[in-house]
Amino acid sequence: RKGPNKVGIMGIPQPLADALKLFVKEWVMPTSSNYLPFILTPTIMLILALSLWQLFPSFMLSFQMALGMLLFLCISSLTVYTTLMAGWASNSKYALLGAIRAMAQTISYEVTMTLIIIFYLFLIMQMDMVTIRSVNTSMPAFALSAPLAIMWTVVILAETNRAPFDFAEGESELVSGFNIEYGGAGFAFLFMAEYSNILMMS
Repeated sequence: RKGPNKVGIMGIPQPLADALKLFVKEWVMPTSSNYLPFILTPTIMLILALSLWQLFPSFMLSFQMALGMLLFLCISSLTVYTTLMAGWASNSKYALLGAIRAMAQTISYEVTMTLIIIFYLFLIMQMDMVTIRSVNTSMPAFALSAPLAIMWTVVILAETNRAPFDFAEGESELVSGFNIEYGGAGFAFLFMAEYSNILMMS
């Protein structure tokens, strides 16, 4: 078998080939699953993940949202429901256990994340992400921002289920977590949403 560094030039098109392979694969439906939630959950998860990107502080924005951070908190708290729905709709013990773990972890660290954001918003007295970005470069309260950044890093690792907080996957006991029954395009959507969240949070 040729390794992943042999596709095209130095294996650069390999992720594109993998994505194409996932999208052309058949979407196998477990007979015991709840059909509609099982189909809709990956799509809803991807929509929520991509809707966070409209708040990203870019210089090419056509509009500035005055309460952008409030919308960020609202959308990021909705991802818990999609995780639970994915585990429950699969009708698998492993998927449900993984979903419960992920949900408990997300809810518990959501509180810390919200408190960190609120504290930071009190420091700069703005909720617009574009203004926050411009203030960020010349903020006198940098001494307070450094401990917040360390806490933010830990919380985001937990929120996005990265090591050492990857309890939801738990390969040794839960196989893959709440996405175990998903294949093909559904699996691709779930992971696109997950990695989109990782990029946004960082």
